[in-house]
Amino acid sequence: MKTNFRKQVSILLSFILVLSFSQVMGAESFNFKKKKKVKTQQVIDTLKYNVYKGVIKDKATGDLLIFANISVNGSNVATVSNSDGEFLLKIAKNRDAKTITISHIGFKNKDFAIVNLKRKKNILELESAIVPLGEINIYPHDPLFLVRSILRKVAENYTLDPNMMKGFYRETIKKNRSYVALSEAVVNINKSGYRQIRDDQVQIYKGRKSQDVKKMDTLLFKLQGGPNTTLLLDIIKNPYNLLSGDFIENYDYTFKNITKLNDKVHYVIEFRQKEGIDLPLYYGLFFIDANNLALSSAKFSLNMNNESEVRRMFIRKKPSGVKVTPLSADYIVNYQEKGGKWYFTYARGELKFKCNWKRKLFNSKFSVMTELAITDRSDTEAARFKARERFKSNQVMADEIGSFSDKNFWGAANTIEPDQSIEAAIRKLKRKGK
Repeated sequence: MKTNFRKQVSILLSFILVLSFSQVMGAESFNFKKKKKVKTQQVIDTLKYNVYKGVIKDKATGDLLIFANISVNGSNVATVSNSDGEFLLKIAKNRDAKTITISHIGFKNKDFAIVNLKRKKNILELESAIVPLGEINIYPHDPLFLVRSILRKVAENYTLDPNMMKGFYRETIKKNRSYVALSEAVVNINKSGYRQIRDDQVQIYKGRKSQDVKKMDTLLFKLQGGPNTTLLLDIIKNPYNLLSGDFIENYDYTFKNITKLNDKVHYVIEFRQKEGIDLPLYYGLFFIDANNLALSSAKFSLNMNNESEVRRMFIRKKPSGVKVTPLSADYIVNYQEKGGKWYFTYARGELKFKCNWKRKLFNSKFSVMTELAITDRSDTEAARFKARERFKSNQVMADEIGSFSDKNFWGAANTIEPDQSIEAAIRKLKRKGK
């Protein structure tokens, strides 16, 4: 059981530590499938879409709202705000779109007319949601019952049909306070149904990267699996040790709160691993729709108390003379309801760790982050990707794509607005790449 568990946890966010270096590639954008057509496509795309930028805030406090969902009504186009509360949204000019909706846990949904949006510096505010007792039909006397209901009602609440999705994926590596590596990609995803045994498939449509090898302390970190790994955070599709029947009994559940998400009442269930269990499990929160008992969001972290076991789970390879200690592993996954079914929309994982060298006085702290936002979805069933077109779980995305250059590289694709610190890193790393 211990070996199987270690494998299941480590694939959520794994990395490799190696002693070799790879030189920063020249300042060249790279289209994974159709490299020669990038420039022409960019010119066409800029004539076909409008771009809107801004921030999402709490109306009462002025606080920035991170990971808020922004969706275009009447379509499946969407994006999320970043960790600075900023968003970037691209809407095709020929799309008959009138409004966007912004949603966030604990706040009322709010629609905004697209015609009133500016190209830049939009400030969009949400009001906090108060849940009247009259809106609560079932009182959660037994939180374990609610958690079991999530899996029992998967076929009812989540789509059983495969979907073709488009997403934006980003992975970053930061040493202390400086970003040393960034990779981004627009991906096509063949998302299998929630009762299908088949794995989800990923195809890299277009990607770019930049890195600063000199700051790596002779360590070059590589993330295996890229968006494939982040898709495993879809814990309804991959319950593993968090929601599977075998592992539910290893947690204690408590009713934490009642809140609103997408104007729906949600139970907030807190979970922690039971005392006496030696294996590192998770602790966190489930947000469960009170009406249909679907999981709409989860935030969870790995218990790091068993340091040696956690190290074995995450470290696949490392050089001699360095001790690598994981410090934290934090995850988020979100779903959104449309037409009576819930769909995977966003996932994020972040791992922090420190490296101690035998002959160095000071240690280095690193953080590795991956995130994937679904920016469009089609209900039309698409054929599975051919083997040569798929991005495989043992591949490293940074090895497959080229460097940053053209600021309009993404064309009409919706992306996650970079954090301010990432923006600075991109500019710095671009200069070094040249």
